[in-house]
Amino acid sequence: MSEAHLVLADGTVFRGEAIGAAGAAVGEAVFTTGMTGYQEVLTDPSYCGQIVTMTAPQIGNTGVNAEDREALRPFLAGFVVHELARRTSSWRAQKTLEAYLAEHGIVGIEGIDTRALTRHIRDVGAQTAALGTEPPDALLAMARSAPPMEGRDLTGEVSTDRVYEWTEGLGRWGTSSARRAAPERHVVCVDLGVKYNILRCLVDAGCRVTVVPARTSADEILALAPDGIFLSNGPGDPEPVQDVIETVRALLGTKPIFGICLGHQLLALALGGRSYKLKFGHRGLNHPVKDLTTGRIEITTQNHGFAIDVASLEGKCRLTHIHLNDDTCMGLAHRDLDAFSVQFHPEAAAGPHDSRYLFERFVASMDRAA
Repeated sequence: MSEAHLVLADGTVFRGEAIGAAGAAVGEAVFTTGMTGYQEVLTDPSYCGQIVTMTAPQIGNTGVNAEDREALRPFLAGFVVHELARRTSSWRAQKTLEAYLAEHGIVGIEGIDTRALTRHIRDVGAQTAALGTEPPDALLAMARSAPPMEGRDLTGEVSTDRVYEWTEGLGRWGTSSARRAAPERHVVCVDLGVKYNILRCLVDAGCRVTVVPARTSADEILALAPDGIFLSNGPGDPEPVQDVIETVRALLGTKPIFGICLGHQLLALALGGRSYKLKFGHRGLNHPVKDLTTGRIEITTQNHGFAIDVASLEGKCRLTHIHLNDDTCMGLAHRDLDAFSVQFHPEAAAGPHDSRYLFERFVASMDRAA
């Protein structure tokens, strides 16, 4: 094993052992608190451009399989663990996590104090970092010369380049065997970095799903004759994604719209709202959110570094969900138009299933519009 270092832009150095692919990686250093679901984290396109720290002490003991991925390949920049399990203990495993990282060119590090790293990010804030076997001084120079996450539009790196139909549902992983009766609703999903489980949830809710590239125009979307329009999750800063914001603005009022994560942020910006960067973001499987419509508390999966200033949409939208840890905006609904969104991930793979009702709420909005 080779000595490796993770060096933050503020000069903090963590020493460990190299895992995964050879070379160096540069990205925003963040942490996620999930005790499970590392394969979903690796393949979630929303982590594009980030060096992700897993806070659970041992990662990889259930291996990797083709069924649990959220995209065709990983999109994150680097991977940080305290201890990498080199033997698998699951009958579903098809390869080890270390082999998977190497196969997909993901640079990683193990053996560092991930609790100390997480505390540092929590106290100082998420920041650019470099990871690899190069000397710490060289890695520090790489970290300080790399662009920050603010101002980065990463949707072009994760979106599909073609239009396609999605037909796969949740199957045996579904929370209910009941399927919606006709009429089937046609949903056009604008792919900003969509997770497979979002598409599966739409199918299970009784939708025919067409996925289109992020830069598909409003006229092209409407030409597909959708009953509703879905704005997916995705990575990066929402503010510079101006062309998609203009597309969403043109679509408002034409069809029911539902947005998740980055889709939520772009919908808010299209309505004239403002976004801001969180100190270290929300990433994990146990974030408490209150649905202000029902008063119900949900445990949610989250992965975002930016949030919406709800005051900037006063008079246009009502706040529908709120994060109970820091009171940040977790959901919005337009007062007059048929458009709503949430900041968290109701598809929750891996994670809790408390928020799956939102897909049914979207279908109900299409039924009313029809």
